[in-house]
Amino acid sequence: MFQQILASLAESLDSHRIPYMIIGGQAVLLYGEPRLTRDIDVTLGANIDRLSDVLELMEGVGLTPLPEDVENFVQKTMVLPASQGDTGVRVDFIFSFTPYEREAISRANMVSLAGREIAFASVEDLIILKIFAGRPRDLEDVRSILLRNPDVDKGYIRRWLEEFDQTAEGSSFTGVFDGIAAETLK
Repeated sequence: MFQQILASLAESLDSHRIPYMIIGGQAVLLYGEPRLTRDIDVTLGANIDRLSDVLELMEGVGLTPLPEDVENFVQKTMVLPASQGDTGVRVDFIFSFTPYEREAISRANMVSLAGREIAFASVEDLIILKIFAGRPRDLEDVRSILLRNPDVDKGYIRRWLEEFDQTAEGSSFTGVFDGIAAETLK
């Protein structure tokens, strides 16, 4: 079911010329330990000025926006949550605009699923996003990803985490990564 939805999303995003990458639990399934995930998270290489295009492509793949006031919700959160009526699968579209997100999307790995090439975040970018999110489940995902992918580009990961450390006062994303890497990559 998820593979078909991912393939439909990829086809529609490509036809609307919206760069993207699949992140979250679906990407963890690719790089880490199998686990239950009930949604699909898609980072878009587009700002909210492409909202009408995203709404159009959602309709084409059977997705219904969840917020009542879509435009106001997206302006406040930069996220558009939707649900597919037949399956109840939730899809979160995350609008992006930062240099990091643009670079991460350009580094996405193309993976063939359900007869379609689908852009998944690179293993390094998935680790960065999981460290940044910082929930216990995300940090467990980082451990499982590192165990299965010990040759990740630690320099790339540290470069971005150090930049995030400078902008997020009191945070030590780099320290979190270094701690997990030290215990995982012995």
